[in-house]
Amino acid sequence: MRIEYQNVDIAQEEHVILKGVNFQAEAGEFVYLIGKVGTGKSSLLKTFYGELDVHTGSARVLDREMTKIKRRHIPALRKRLGIVFQDFQLLNDRTVRANLDFVLKATGWKKKKERNTRIHEVLEQVGMTAKTDQMPYQLSGGEQQCVCIARAILNHPDIILADEATGNLDKENGRRAAAILYDISKAGTTVVLSTHNEELISEFPGVVYRCGEGRLQECTDAYTPLLAPDAIESKSIEENINENN
Repeated sequence: MRIEYQNVDIAQEEHVILKGVNFQAEAGEFVYLIGKVGTGKSSLLKTFYGELDVHTGSARVLDREMTKIKRRHIPALRKRLGIVFQDFQLLNDRTVRANLDFVLKATGWKKKKERNTRIHEVLEQVGMTAKTDQMPYQLSGGEQQCVCIARAILNHPDIILADEATGNLDKENGRRAAAILYDISKAGTTVVLSTHNEELISEFPGVVYRCGEGRLQECTDAYTPLLAPDAIESKSIEENINENN
């Protein structure tokens, strides 16, 4: 199990956001966190990479107990994680290649030839080799997000955490970003995608957790009918969910 939370409270400044969280994610799983803005999706993700502390229950990420982890051990954990942010967070004063090279240098890649090879590999994986020498401001939002995904997979992470990775994109570019992440999960990387775009679930099925009213609830079964072509064609997502609740 790459992530396993049991009876965990997620809190900020003593304010409990999610109570009694039970969550699991295995190798190669594509996991959704859905729910309205402000229901705790981002806070939960932050506990996975040590940005937000955990004090209750059992919270294991890549065999590290997050309730006991020391601050000096968090950088080593993060090297095994890839994080995709909603607002891209690219360095605007350097090219796509230089953005990715900066990460590789910072994470210990010494040889320039090996860095260049890896940069080409990840940009090819996300369909962005033609944009290697462009600046971020020359790219569309969808293209910038593809570069962010490329950045997240540079170091062959065990887990990718995508925090509203489709949130600032139009429908088609959001679908493209989700498709790339889905393909990455099929190759064995665990992907956790927080999103408010529930339409993605019908095309890219996975394990579904919903945040709401201070709780996290697995609701994968509510989306199961959507996996049948007839159900997808004849009913909306909302209709299928209501019939299963």
